Amino acid sequence: MNPLSPPTPSDIWSDWLLHRRHGNNDEQAGHLQIKINQFADRVLDNAKLATGMTLADIGTGDGLIAFRAIDRIGPSLKVILTDISSAILHHTEDLANQRQYQHQCRFVHCTAENLGAIADASVDVVITRSVLAYVPDKKAAFNEFYRILKPGGRLSLGEPVYRDDAFKLVALKTWIDNHPDHPDTRLLRLAHRWKSAQLPATLEAIRANPLTNYSERDLFVMIGECRFGDVHVELHLDSATQHAMEWHVFIQSAPHPQAPTLKEILETRFSEEDRLFFEQAMRPAIELTGQGSMERMVYITARKPGSTPSGSS
Repeated sequence: MNPLSPPTPSDIWSDWLLHRRHGNNDEQAGHLQIKINQFADRVLDNAKLATGMTLADIGTGDGLIAFRAIDRIGPSLKVILTDISSAILHHTEDLANQRQYQHQCRFVHCTAENLGAIADASVDVVITRSVLAYVPDKKAAFNEFYRILKPGGRLSLGEPVYRDDAFKLVALKTWIDNHPDHPDTRLLRLAHRWKSAQLPATLEAIRANPLTNYSERDLFVMIGECRFGDVHVELHLDSATQHAMEWHVFIQSAPHPQAPTLKEILETRFSEEDRLFFEQAMRPAIELTGQGSMERMVYITARKPGSTPSGSS
């Protein structure tokens, strides 16, 4: 385990992970954790880890995948945990110490596009979960993944796809502009104001934003261009109704680290009259039945050409 620099103040990544993701509410955090564990386990299943391997968990966050991998494989697994946030890495290092996993873990403060602290051909498996969505130069990240993998090494990714949600905002704005007198227009205009504060809402902004400027097909092409072979892509679409939650928890949560909470949006982008109208319309559904959602996750596996690492299946 390598020592980190002294702890740093929180940033958008640590603040979201530890507080804003679940509205700073333990019950909501528990509901979210069940779903996140399912995503993580699917990525791990695809990784096909074995004893004696070295795993690179890129954008580790709170170490969920790294620690679940150690739980599965045991003390022979070595894990390199990287993250852009030094605050998150300090938090995750504390978690590793609590689990007594610290001797299997190495912590590296870096971006996904620059893994220079990790040697060439030194890793058996590279994993990401909800990381590449925030990486501006995804192709540079894939090139780094390729560089650090051993010949025959495996890539296993689980990434959200936000583009369709952004396209829906563009379509919604068009509908609103074409139906100014429709009885639903006021509420839909406010809903658009809310959602467009959290995702790009014009075609130009969609193309420019790392969150939305890719599809699962784009990732497939990029990985192939970075010399990986045996590329397999699965797009999972899941329609679900989120559990009901208290309004104050709902408005204090954010869908991703770069998004403001609904509370912040209401305070800065809504008039008092619009806030009251919006809450009156939305609050009963949130607190009684929950909000409907569509989850779009892409799972990708690939291999670096060459001989299969020792211990792989």
